[in-house]
Formats: sequence, structure tokens, C-alpha cells
Amino acid sequence: MNTKILFLKSQLLQKSIYIFCLLSTLGAKASPFITNKGPELVCTSTPSAVAPPIKSFSAKEKLIIKGKVMDSSGFPLPGATVVEKGTTNGTITDLDGNFQLTLTAENASLEVSYMGFTTKTVVATPGTVLEIMLQEDINGLNEVVVTALGIKREEKRLGFSQSTVDSESLAQTAPNNWSSGLIGKVAGLNILSSGSGPMNSQQITLRGNNSLNANGNNALIVVDGVPINSEMTTSGSSNAYIGEDSPIDYGNGISDLNLDDIENVTVLKGPGATALYGSRAANGALIITTKSGKKSKGLGITFNSSINLDVIQRWPDWQYKYGQGTGKSFDKAGNPYYSYGASEDGSSTGGTSSAWGPEFDGQSYYQYDPNLEGQSAEPQLWQPYKDNRKDFWRTGITTTNNISLQGGSEQGSMRLSVGHSKNEWIMPNTGFERVTASINSNYQISDHIKIGSVVNYNNRSSDNLPSTGYNNGSISYFMIFQNPNVNLDWYRNIWQQGQNQIQQIQPFSSYIDNPYLIAYEATNSLASNQIIGNLFGKIQLAPQLELLLRTSLNTYYQEREQKRPYSINRYKQGFYESQDIWKQEVNTDFLLSYENDLSELFSLSASVGGNSMDYKYRRTDALVDGLVVPNVYKLANGVNNPLVQTYDKNKKVNSLYGLFSFGFDNKIFLDVTGRNDWSSTLPAENNAFFYPSANVSFIMTEIFNLPKAIDYLKYRFSYAQVGNDTDPYKTSKYYSQNAFPSSASVSTNLYNANFKPEITTSYETGIEARLFGNTINLDATVYQTTTKNQIISVPLDITTGYSSGVLNSGEVRNRGIELTLGAKIIDSDKFNWKSTLIWSRNWNTVLKLADGINGQQEIGSGGNATLLAKVGGTTTAIYGYGFVRAPDGEIVYDTAGLPAYPDEIQYIGDASADWKAGLNNSFSFGNITLNVLIDGQFGGIIYSQTHHKSVQQGKLTSTYVGREEGIIIGDGVVLNTDGTYTANTKEVITPDWYNRYYRRANVESNSFDASFLKLRELSLQYNFSAKTLKNTGISGLNISVFGRNLATVSDFPIYDPETAALNGDTILPGIEMGQLPSPASYGINLKVNL
Repeated sequence: MNTKILFLKSQLLQKSIYIFCLLSTLGAKASPFITNKGPELVCTSTPSAVAPPIKSFSAKEKLIIKGKVMDSSGFPLPGATVVEKGTTNGTITDLDGNFQLTLTAENASLEVSYMGFTTKTVVATPGTVLEIMLQEDINGLNEVVVTALGIKREEKRLGFSQSTVDSESLAQTAPNNWSSGLIGKVAGLNILSSGSGPMNSQQITLRGNNSLNANGNNALIVVDGVPINSEMTTSGSSNAYIGEDSPIDYGNGISDLNLDDIENVTVLKGPGATALYGSRAANGALIITTKSGKKSKGLGITFNSSINLDVIQRWPDWQYKYGQGTGKSFDKAGNPYYSYGASEDGSSTGGTSSAWGPEFDGQSYYQYDPNLEGQSAEPQLWQPYKDNRKDFWRTGITTTNNISLQGGSEQGSMRLSVGHSKNEWIMPNTGFERVTASINSNYQISDHIKIGSVVNYNNRSSDNLPSTGYNNGSISYFMIFQNPNVNLDWYRNIWQQGQNQIQQIQPFSSYIDNPYLIAYEATNSLASNQIIGNLFGKIQLAPQLELLLRTSLNTYYQEREQKRPYSINRYKQGFYESQDIWKQEVNTDFLLSYENDLSELFSLSASVGGNSMDYKYRRTDALVDGLVVPNVYKLANGVNNPLVQTYDKNKKVNSLYGLFSFGFDNKIFLDVTGRNDWSSTLPAENNAFFYPSANVSFIMTEIFNLPKAIDYLKYRFSYAQVGNDTDPYKTSKYYSQNAFPSSASVSTNLYNANFKPEITTSYETGIEARLFGNTINLDATVYQTTTKNQIISVPLDITTGYSSGVLNSGEVRNRGIELTLGAKIIDSDKFNWKSTLIWSRNWNTVLKLADGINGQQEIGSGGNATLLAKVGGTTTAIYGYGFVRAPDGEIVYDTAGLPAYPDEIQYIGDASADWKAGLNNSFSFGNITLNVLIDGQFGGIIYSQTHHKSVQQGKLTSTYVGREEGIIIGDGVVLNTDGTYTANTKEVITPDWYNRYYRRANVESNSFDASFLKLRELSLQYNFSAKTLKNTGISGLNISVFGRNLATVSDFPIYDPETAALNGDTILPGIEMGQLPSPASYGINLKVNL
């Protein structure tokens, strides 16, 4: 009996084929069997109704092969097809993924296939039990992907670019932050990190910066339909440069997600893909789908455990040839000398932070004696302490354990997961602890109603997180000012004798805080709780009509404390601050969906829906500057009454939207969308805005008769327009609570009751191709995005009574190219080699700016470097003082032989890379898999404040030039009175030349090429075979060793070229301000399925 079953497009439906086929063949003498017949599956009671007769074998001649088919996680795949290659002899797996097949010949091979997975060929050895793991086919022609609003679509129907990264790829090197697992794997995606500690907050952007607001370029993060606010809320200074206190990275709303709970991440890159999400997704979106229960026999248990070791491998090239001194102190004999205090050798030279002193050559000087806490009684050997920075740091360690229970039946499924992570970071007394729990369940109440819920709970706590920035309170500051002749052990006692908790040990300068005081006494604690969840119901109103009702919640509450002890540089009598931060967002939405084939040629699917978003934020700060009793951190212990401030922010957006999708002959597809938002943050007369989108895809291989080498070719085009609102309280005069009781203050920001929503317009076109038997796949995209009517703050003359005003101003355009090229270089029974190359380039241009602001808009600043947007320039252009240059480009020197001072700032370079690329290679040999990811960028510059001070003070080996001679003649010219130039011949004392050439204000001399190449990921995995695990109760066992950020090739002289400045709640690209080290990670992972 034959029963034709249409080619199904989901894994769940394929599993049901087995049961249907079994029922349909009851009474037949043969086992049920499924074969592929073009676009259909055929269920028969024999291998093939038209198959030629197969030679019969005696019992002795029968060749029996057994095995089990699983996915990459070790879960069985019921209904997978197993066929003896070159024949019609085959079978399908049972509910546990097991199969048994009698071969027709020796030395046979098996072809194993399953919908949504790559077909695999294995050698069949009779008498053995095969364990066959299939990989998800991310390039499958009928791949189903998650798009905006969680709507699942066939990939071939999409007229826009999207990429999906599965959990296995994300977790190959077990990063602390899941988003780090995306780096180098998605073309057009950029992740900016400040290198600011274990939380390592990241800013995710897609296809360049659309906004003139530094915080306005983040991609939207959506977890199981719940939008996540990824904004940062830091403590401390709003500037990483010499502020009252250093910024502290407490993480953002996305850093707490449990990597083990993520099934996959779909990256929707442009407005064409995200139009249904509205204004929040104007910069693209990352759609995170968490793991859910699967239909299985019994309860599945997965245990996943990993250990990561963090080691600093890349250091600035500190010099240990010369010691502390100014280079201008000489004894009676005219020789350079050192003396901690005044001595017979001369006056004190121990107060300087510079290292222009005498060379280490076996001589002895009066130095600091930690036992005396002052100058030594006798001269001591003048020697370097070559590990006096490295010894402060330690090997970091992160342990992560996760256990999950899952199961399912015809009526529903459930997955429960609990995870725990403990991090001890590379800086002493810093790190965090994280506890996560999640439950994902659904249940089919009746034939027409299905309900479900997803809840993720994240708890993160830390006794201390590091401060960052070029600031006394940051350990980076100490690393810069530490001198070669100073033993780190001299600081370990922290407190002076008899002055416990009163006066720290600061042997050389009161401006340089003791590093151990920073680590153990000046702490920044955190207790954070977050809940992300949704509750949904699906009602099948008619065979083609479904209604989705859903409400979702994202809420978190944080308690923070900053403690500063007595004698710390910024707060001599101590300091204490307590902060409570609460955020909550509630989304309620409905989606009515219709899908039907109107005829044999035409198909229609339509969805209409609505959303109501309610966002609330509250922050309370209470602080005391000065403590009555040292080391008692309570508001009641303040010298003065506590200063208390609260800040509230509320926002509401209501929306209606629709999607209409048309298909013609399964070859041409058209999508049209529309959305209207009503935002509370816009003026009443302009608070409603509508925006449409349209995209089309043509399956060229179905339309035209193309060469056989082209297996699949799709052309796509999309147009989209997205509106955007702004933050609350910009349309009217609002009062802010003052620090003084019962008082308020008027904002100095001029409100605007007439501005309009921002509008982003995007065009995108591209192709997708599979070539040469699907051994090569290509995805190429060209796009243009323009954002106008930008809502920005511009400076005003203070005589107007306002310091700034809000208006619609500015237009920014991004144009770019994205390429993804994949290849199966070797695809054999025993060895496989797959390679994927991604490449992207973006051109960012500022087209318009407001009148009256001198033709420029400041994006942000760090130290003396400023990101300035100018018409014709970019949003990441770096400006600052540089060198005065002659017409031929030579540096102009003044009459003293030092680089001349310029009159105004100039363009230094651009923080954005010219292009980015990543190359991922996967090698499989039997049960062993090796993955290697290399990525990098070409172009861009980065300004380094650390480099400025380190070179100016003679701390790097690059300052060896001119040391022995004591003088330098700068390479350049001198401007003569008659306007001509002559070569500079003036001799200058070496420290003076470095001090001027690399001065703080010279952004040019302290900026470097930001190009780099990184060995980003390296992992070696071993999957134990089913034969090995037989009778153990274990269904899958995987062990892997891995490394992350193992090597960097770059000209950047400080720790890591892939860094940015954490300025308050903003991450500024192209600027390094007291960067913390970025470690390499080495680890081992064990995964067990029961």
C-alpha cells in the first residue's frame, strides 16, 4: 500500500511520519519504509513499489547493521531515513533513534538523512553499532527561520538578509557573555567592548551607526518574544578621564542570559527584516530562541560543566632598563643618581612618577625601605623588579555547571534548567557569581487551543567589580605610574603601621593609590535579580486561521554599593554610596494569522496584530562624602546628611501592524508590512507615525533553466521605512529633584514641543546561491540605510538660559557590502572539512547637520580625543590636536627644537574599520571535531591615553631611543621668518622631547592603526560512540578542550586593540582610557546526556 505524504518542513512533523507510516502498513509483512520521491516522501510497506527485485540471502549471508541517529546534542532523531547507498534498501529510526538494517552487500555505505539536517554518509561495518550524529543544515533550502515577532518563515520566502548561529557554535569556547560567541561569525555585526572587567558590557550594532547619539545605535535583543533593554547604567564618573570616581561596569540587561539555555540566535540585520518590531529595531535585531522540551521516550537529562582559566598574554612592552627619575638630577661628579629622600648623594628624586632615572648597572642608592616606611639607612642595590606589574594579576577561573530536564509527548513538552557560574577574575578580589533558572513549557489543551510559558530567572552578585578608566581609583592608573625600581610587595600591607584604616601606604605619591587598597578596600558590590518571561495562548479559530495572545515581562532590580576608604586620593575621609535601580517593561500583544493556498499557483499568508508596551525606570542614589568612623559604610555614618536623589522615567508605546505574504508557484514571493506607533515621548500632534516595508524574492533556479552547477539561486530585494521616537521628558518643561530636601531644579536643556519622529529608510538587495552539489554556498548583500530628522541635543549659548536644546537635525547614511562564503572542502566517509568566510564593509557618511552649531556635532569624548560628526565625514571621526606640518607633510619644530603647538584641533582618523572578516574552519574525523576561528579587521585608528602617559614618563621600551646620548634631534623642519623651511638641528634633552612629542593633548602621536588579526576560537571535541556508552545509561557524552583569544597580531602597543572607552553609560569606539587587560581563556567542557 502506498500513501504519499507531502514534503514536510519541520522536524516535529517528520517525527509524526513514522507513526503514520507504521499505522498505514499494519498487516503488511514488511516493515514501514520511507523514501524520497522528488519533493515528496513516500511511505510504503516495501522498500519501493517499483523497485527491482533484490537477491534473497540465506540467514548466514545476511549482513546486519545496527545504529542510532542523534542530533549534535545527543538527542535521538526518530523517523530519520537510513538507506544503503546505491540501493533502495533502507529503513527509518524508531522513537529512540535506533535502527537495524540488513545490507545487500559487504563494504556498503549508509546515507542518513533527516529534515532540517545535513545528510551524512557513513561506512557500514556489519556486526557493529553505529552512532551517527547529524548537524543542523543551516543552508537547507526549506530551512525555517524565526523572523520579526517570532513568526517562523521559510528562508526562501525572505526578501532580506538574516543569519542564524546555533547554540553549539555560540558555546564552543564557553564565553562569560553569550554575545561574545557571535564575534567573527556574522557579516555586518559589530560588537564593541570596553575591556572593563568580568561583566564586559558590550554594544551590539549592525551595519554601522545610524544615529548621532552615541547610545542610539544598539540592536534590539528579543528573547522568546520578550524585548530586552540593553542600556547600561554605570556608577561613578560619567567620564573615564580624571573624574570624581571611575566608571564601573555593572553589565547590562543582556549579559546575564544563560548560554546553556540558548537554542539559537537569528540576526535580522536591517529595517527590512525588523520593520514589524517598529522603532526599537531601527538598528536591526537579535532574536534569541531558548531551548524547549522535545518529544521523547522518558525524561531526558543533560549535565554541562566547564572550567575556564583566564591568563593575560598580551602586555605593553614595559621597560626595565632604567629606573625612577626625571633625567635631570646629577651628583657632584656629574653622574645621574637616585635618592628616595635627601641624602649625601643629593636632593630627593623619589617623588617623580617618571622613569628617566639612572640605568640599572649594579650601583647602590638610598631607596625606600618598607620596614622603615621611609628611606633606607644604607644605600641599596639599584635593581629592577621585572614582574612588579604582572605579579599583581592572577590566573582567573570560571566554573560553570548546568543541569536540564526535558521531555515531551503528543500533548506538550517541558524543559527545566538550573545553572550556576562562579568567576574569580584576573584582578584580585573581583569577580561574580551567577545563578540562573528557566522553564519552557507548552500544552495542547484541545485540538484548537495550545498554551505555553517561558520564564528565565537570572541572579548575579559580586562583592567587588573593578573600576576602570584613567583615574586614581582604577588599577590601570597604578599600572601606568608604577616604576621599574619599585617592588610590588612594598604595597601589600595596605596600611601604615599604627594607622590601620586611616592612612594607606603610598611611598611615592599621594596621587597614586595603593593597588591593594583599590582591590580590597575600595569595593563596588552588586546584587541583581532579573526575570524575563512570557505567557501565551494559541487558538486555532479555523483550519487556516490562528490567534496568538501573549503577555511578556522583563524586570530587574539591582542594589549597588560603592565604598571608598580613608586616605584614598579622591575622598580623603572616605565615601559611601548606595544605589537602587529598578526597570520593568511589560508587553501585551495579539497576532491573528491566516495561511492558505488560493490555488495551485497562488498562496497567501497574512498576519495582523497589535502591541502595548509599558516601560518604567526608577533609580535612587544616596551618598555621604566623608565618614565619621572609618570603615563603617552606612549613610548614618556620614560627616554630613546624606544626599539623596531619585530619577524616574516612564514610557508607553501602542502599536498596530500587519504582514501580508504572497507566493506564486513556489518561485516568487512578496511580503508587504505596515506598522503604526503611538509614542508617549513625542509631542501630541506628532506622536503617531506609520511606516511600511516591502520585500521580494525570486527563486531563479525554479524560474530559469540554469547550468547544473547552480543548485539553488535566489535574488532578493527589500525596501523599508522605520520611525523612531526618543527618551521621555523632552517635549515640555520638567523639574528634577534636587539633592536638597523639598527642592527641585529646572533642566538647562531647552524642551521642544514640535519635533517629529526620526525616519530610517533602507534599501537592500542580494543573492543566495548553492553551487556544485551544495558544496559551495554564497550569500551577498548590498544595502543603503539613511536616517533623517534625528532627535539630538545641540549646544546653546548659556546666555539664553539653557546649555542645550532638543531638535530634529542631522541625516546619516550607511552603505555597505556583506559576503558569506561557505564550502565543503572535503566531504568523505572518514574526514570532513567545512569552511566559512565572512566579510563586510560599511561606508558611513554624515549628510546634514543643524544650522548654528559650527557644522559639527559632538558624539563623545575621552581624554583629549573627541568623536565629531561633520558634514561629509562620519559619526566615528576622531578629532584632536596633532602636529603642525609643513606643506610636504614634515613635522614643524619651534626654535627650542620641540614640536610646535597647533592652533586648532584637526582630523586624526576614523575609529571604524575599513572592513572586517572572519574565517571559520571545522574538521571532523570520526568522533573528533576541531574548530578554528580567525577574525580581524583592517583599518581604523585608536587613541591611547595609556600610551601617552607611559611614553611621556619613559615607561615603554620605545623610549630607549636617545637615552644613552641624553639628547634627541627631532626629525622635521623649522619655520623661518621669511616663510621658508629648514631642517631642524636643535638638540633637546631626551625627556623633554618625549614630554612634548607625546604630550597629553597630542592625539595624533598617541593614535595607532587599529587593524588586528586574532585566533579567536580553538576547540577540540570528542563524542563518545554509542558502542562505548552501551549499558552505561548514558545516551551521549562529549568532552572538549578549548581556547579563546589565544593570539593577537597588531601594532597597538597596549593590551588589546579591540577596545573602547567606558564613559559613564556610553561605550566610545576608537578611544582607550586606562584599559584593563584582556585575558586569553583556556578551558575544558564535559557534556552528558542521560
